[in-house]
Amino acid sequence: MSGVDPRAVVSSRARLGQGVCIGPYAVVGDDVELGEGCVVHGHAALEGPSQFGRENQFYPFCCVGSAPQDRKYRGERTRLEAGDRNVFREYVTVNRGTSGGHGVTRIGSDNLILAYAHIAHDCEIGSHTLFVNGATLAGHVTVEDHATVGAFCPVHQFCRIGRYAYVAASTVITQDVLPYSKTVAPRETRSYGVNTIGLEREGFSKERIAAIEKAFRLLLRSRMNTTQAVERMRAELGASEDVAVLLRFIESAERGIVK
Repeated sequence: MSGVDPRAVVSSRARLGQGVCIGPYAVVGDDVELGEGCVVHGHAALEGPSQFGRENQFYPFCCVGSAPQDRKYRGERTRLEAGDRNVFREYVTVNRGTSGGHGVTRIGSDNLILAYAHIAHDCEIGSHTLFVNGATLAGHVTVEDHATVGAFCPVHQFCRIGRYAYVAASTVITQDVLPYSKTVAPRETRSYGVNTIGLEREGFSKERIAAIEKAFRLLLRSRMNTTQAVERMRAELGASEDVAVLLRFIESAERGIVK
């Protein structure tokens, strides 16, 4: 892609640096400033007032620089400011600031913001951060340099995430996260037995399901450890092809199994 595709919509009030590329059906609105070498892929939408540095990339269907999602917002002129080499993947949303939050959302440089992540109004994002798919910041959140916010993590408004912190997937953040720390919600993921209804729908016979259920009882409900349960499963149910599949899966696990 080179230059501005004729099917793109680019405001006469937008400012484009040298080497900016804009794909088909992208929208670049009023008062958007794109630095040299920025790439706006097809169907991306940029709204202003927004200022972006060099070599930022905007992937399809992201919406960056849109109005804040705040009941108090009444159309005041607020801004988004971003540095260089940031990547905004598909369906990312980033809002401008509000008058109650100094009027600006700021993003540093070299940040990777994966699909469906959201950065709300008045956030302050450092540089070299990673937002995994679905990470969600409420308003006025600060994320310092080199921090990682895991997939589907909601962060409460006004919280801070310190530099080099790692927040694991699906962790709800309601207080400040220490620099250099690993933070993770309690993991209560368990296996509750056989997916009987699903197997029946796939045409498994009662005999096949019964063998699988017995294997699961040995694995999950006995007092045996996994190694002992596997030995019993092989001794008592070795003729079942489905149990053989289960055994191969268990024995090839590198990260353990959910029990």
